[in-house]
Amino acid sequence: MGRPTRVRVRVPGSTANLGPGFDCLGLALGVYDEIEVETFDTPGVFVDVAGEGARHVPRDERHLVMRALRQGFERFGESPAGLRLRCTNAIPHSRGLGSSAAAAVAGAAAATVLAGRDPELERDAVLQLAAGMEGHADNAAASLMGGFVLAWSSSEPSPGPEEAYRAERLDVHPDVHPVVCVAGTESSTKTTRGLLPERVPLTDAAFTGSRCALAVLAMTRRPDLLLAATEDRLHQPYRRPAYPSSAELVERLRARGVPAAISGAGPTVLALTSGGALPDDVDTFADAEGFAVQPLPVDTEGVRVEIC
Repeated sequence: MGRPTRVRVRVPGSTANLGPGFDCLGLALGVYDEIEVETFDTPGVFVDVAGEGARHVPRDERHLVMRALRQGFERFGESPAGLRLRCTNAIPHSRGLGSSAAAAVAGAAAATVLAGRDPELERDAVLQLAAGMEGHADNAAASLMGGFVLAWSSSEPSPGPEEAYRAERLDVHPDVHPVVCVAGTESSTKTTRGLLPERVPLTDAAFTGSRCALAVLAMTRRPDLLLAATEDRLHQPYRRPAYPSSAELVERLRARGVPAAISGAGPTVLALTSGGALPDDVDTFADAEGFAVQPLPVDTEGVRVEIC
């Protein structure tokens, strides 16, 4: 495979945890960031960003996609002198919809193709790079593979740089229709992780482990079990102070029989509906609290790279 000089990448956002699957369950969603990367022989870095986060992200080597590009080039032995990066972002930033993982996957996938590699053959390398930047593989695997993913690390407590992360993709049952309620406020993953205790009661760990196993069955074959399968005692109760309105929205949805959970580190709320809509009274509450309610399809393709 030759070495192209310009590629275009489309990468989906994602939701993680789905309630009990802390750092191990992810779902790709039909909201996309697009990037275009061009290499040059003359030195220089040029970054242009439009859409979500455009006012806040750096326009130099610190940009997350650029960092992933550089790590990808280093892995594959390529080091172009000049790079031009154009980003058009639709994935909300700092809302629990996998924007940082999508950026890491996009940059790593672009570097793979620009280095003349086959992206299908190098999928595991992209996962290692993107998940390594995140510290866990649930969002990265979902953006990379599409669909519903089970992710884990092969080394604990600190995965090494090589072959540390694993993921498997499963098809989502066609009766599962995600709806996201995107909060008007941002949330820091570092902050919300800081709220988690180092130890949890054995009963809560066993409860959540059973629900995580049930979630795999519910997402793929038995969506009628999703209400029970999205229960969690491992992380959501401890994070409630960071986004009380999101926690209340989850409770209102669940009280109406809608499987719901905090999306990733929040504050977005994920509802796994059967018809793609929320109950009217809950929809009204969400609007009053500043949530943007948006049905999103499950993305089934994952990241896509096109040579320009």
